[in-house]
Amino acid sequence: MIRIDKTTPLGSNIHYFLKWTFISCVIGLTVGVIGAVFSIAVRWVTAFWESHSWTLFLAPAAGVLIVWLYRTFHEEGNKGTNLVLESISSNEEVSLATAPLIFISTLLTHFVSASAGREGAALQLGGSLGNQIGKLLRLDEKDKKVAVMCGMSACFAALFGTPMAAGIFSLEVVSIGVLYYAALVPCVFSAFIGAAVSEGFGNPPEQFLLGAVPEFGITEAVLTVILGVLCALLSMAFCVLLHRSEKLYHSRIPNGYARIAVGGVLLIALTLLSGSRDYNGSGMELIGRIMGGETVSYLAFFWKMIFTAVVLGAGFKGGEIVPTLCVGAAFGATVARIAGLDQGLCAACSMAALFAGVTNCPIATVILAFELFGYGAMPYFAIIVAVSFTLSGYYGLYKSQKFVYSKLKAEYINIRSK
Repeated sequence: MIRIDKTTPLGSNIHYFLKWTFISCVIGLTVGVIGAVFSIAVRWVTAFWESHSWTLFLAPAAGVLIVWLYRTFHEEGNKGTNLVLESISSNEEVSLATAPLIFISTLLTHFVSASAGREGAALQLGGSLGNQIGKLLRLDEKDKKVAVMCGMSACFAALFGTPMAAGIFSLEVVSIGVLYYAALVPCVFSAFIGAAVSEGFGNPPEQFLLGAVPEFGITEAVLTVILGVLCALLSMAFCVLLHRSEKLYHSRIPNGYARIAVGGVLLIALTLLSGSRDYNGSGMELIGRIMGGETVSYLAFFWKMIFTAVVLGAGFKGGEIVPTLCVGAAFGATVARIAGLDQGLCAACSMAALFAGVTNCPIATVILAFELFGYGAMPYFAIIVAVSFTLSGYYGLYKSQKFVYSKLKAEYINIRSK
């Protein structure tokens, strides 16, 4: 039997590596399977509403059912992704009920074509499962936090097929300015395993590879900076819209059942008013069309923002990440048409910039852009992400996200996102 002397630096490192290799394999495999099933289910309900438009009119009933489920399991105070982040930065705990509830409620949300994503659900689903696996393995409180991050990475990667970005995102999203390097190996291993398991179930990675990319020069750099400034402003506006809509719903309609039912009615009204189904669902189909060169409305990005705010503010579940990418793609397409630029490149850059602006995770965003669009536009992505991250201020999707260090000065601030 091989024994490792944990009292020596080398022994301690080896013990840590072997321990977390095993744990990350367990979490990656377990969460990967459940994430793969979740991804298949989301694709199925999306395909169903796309061929059965009448599901839209079930939105109020689906919303009421979501609220009933959360109240039945005494999770009406569940703060979703914010709870997962708080479980890492403080002593909050992600309950076991979070996993099945977010699984079912997200499917209900997608079934009625509400404008919501799936990666927010993945973070909650993975975080909950990671926490439960940590308990089963009798990890201490600090190690359970790492297990939660592993679960987040594995499920994000399983749904999106971007393991490098998923592994880093969980390290970066909790406290801006501080990376949880102790969780680097566990999260990266879990993410790659989760992605591999999901792909084995027939879930292909999301990719929109760019064709020929214009040579990067001074003119292109200036245009990229300008687009980054615009995207930073748009990301702040989107965050404000999402948070204000939630506050408005709660202040005007205190009853949870009535609130989400009204949100469902507004979704129906907006769909009929817009005269299009482009803004229903997560937005992946619209992103694909934009990246394929199809011309969309100049105001597509605006409509998608409104649809998303109306739905998520009312209490429907899913997440904001894919709608954010859709807003970015549509905005990039609008800028490209007005300025006569390459639509695919503008859309890809804007997607990266919006993601960086609302999540405040520049490193994960650059990696995500590489995995989604390829490495040919590397200088464009690096510049636009840096600009958007810097100018988007302290706004963000997640209220529990902490800014430990200032974006503008080398000083400690420790404030929550706006």
